[in-house]
Amino acid sequence: MRRQALTPIALLLAFASAQSLHAAPADPADPNLPRLKRILAKTPLIDGHNDWPMTLAEVAGGKRWTMDLNRLDPVAYDTDIARLRQGLVGGQFWSVYVSANLPPLEQVKTTLEQIDLVKSVVARYPQDFALVRTAAQVRAAHKAGKIASLMGAEGGGQIDESFSVLRAYHELGVGYLTLTHSKTISWADSATDAPAHDGLTPFGVAVVHEMNRLGMLVDLSHVSEATMLDAIAASRAPVIFSHSSARGQADHPRNVSDLVLRKVAENGGVVMVNFAPGFVSEPLRQWTAQRAAETARNASLFLGQPDKAKAANDAWATANPAPKVTLGVVADHVDHIAKVAGYDHVGLGGDYDGLPALPEGMEGVESYPPLLLELMKRGWTDANIAKLAGGNILRVMEAAEKVAETMKGEPWASGTVAELDGTKTQ
Repeated sequence: MRRQALTPIALLLAFASAQSLHAAPADPADPNLPRLKRILAKTPLIDGHNDWPMTLAEVAGGKRWTMDLNRLDPVAYDTDIARLRQGLVGGQFWSVYVSANLPPLEQVKTTLEQIDLVKSVVARYPQDFALVRTAAQVRAAHKAGKIASLMGAEGGGQIDESFSVLRAYHELGVGYLTLTHSKTISWADSATDAPAHDGLTPFGVAVVHEMNRLGMLVDLSHVSEATMLDAIAASRAPVIFSHSSARGQADHPRNVSDLVLRKVAENGGVVMVNFAPGFVSEPLRQWTAQRAAETARNASLFLGQPDKAKAANDAWATANPAPKVTLGVVADHVDHIAKVAGYDHVGLGGDYDGLPALPEGMEGVESYPPLLLELMKRGWTDANIAKLAGGNILRVMEAAEKVAETMKGEPWASGTVAELDGTKTQ
């Protein structure tokens, strides 16, 4: 989900319930707040996915290279430096996302511009950010009081079927590749598009192998369940879901089923919970489908009469208000993943600056402490809060680094989709 792709239905997801522009800060009188601060002083809070670079590009245009990023308009942005500090964020995977609808070469060019923007932000604010690649570097940045900045490319289309482009991204510091975004590509099926391969093709399996060799994390957010299972089976290193939630709580195809959660546990990976209201709330998911059906019905009933169709839509929305989605619903997903996969396999991947609406109480990157405090109220121990906040993703990074070390002597991947998938014309 992206701000630039908002449809009328997506706009309705900025549901009619009153939402403040700022999330409520953690209650300073909360008896668990000192406890939380002690935990996060030792273990950095690391979010798996934030689309701030793309939102800066969309909203600010050329000004993004020089504008003051300390405090930004909360209507336009979920992220700024002051709010990151308020949220006790210790590490962030910045998404170098580009639209899957762009032509392949333009995807590559725009990805390079996004990478450059992240590096520019870090260079402009060295007192706040440190560009890092390894788990050890994350810990060192956190110890120095800086926000460890990593990058993730959000879609296999961004490599344009080229192992060389994949390796170039790695050299530039990209730490993970999401195997697809919203569209099925030539070598992998997406969760939100018609399947074409029943998962990964041989080229896709080779991409996973090459990422293991490089030490890049294999990200399975956005991919179909068949692709999830194929990638987990193919990967020598633990996989991640940088921003996905639990299908057992909301039956959206972007979420992770209990079957896959158990496979993630066997693999040693981590599912980093997404905060998107439409992904975490089953009532809202159902409401959205009903609203779409009603809109289509009224368009048919009042063909050529847009004013009457709009009035009917407005009347339906008044009679059927959108379900509220709160911080507690997000906590339910965290609890579910911990229950099914285990406390070692859950993390946080908010998808901030990539959503048209957010749960009440989670309107920006300052909102992590209230979420963690809610989990403490539910009985989460210090050790498990530390794992959720950053310990699990650091463990996965370390494991991927060790796998890459064992694969140093292996040849670099080569070949085209046609050659590896057996579709080359003789």
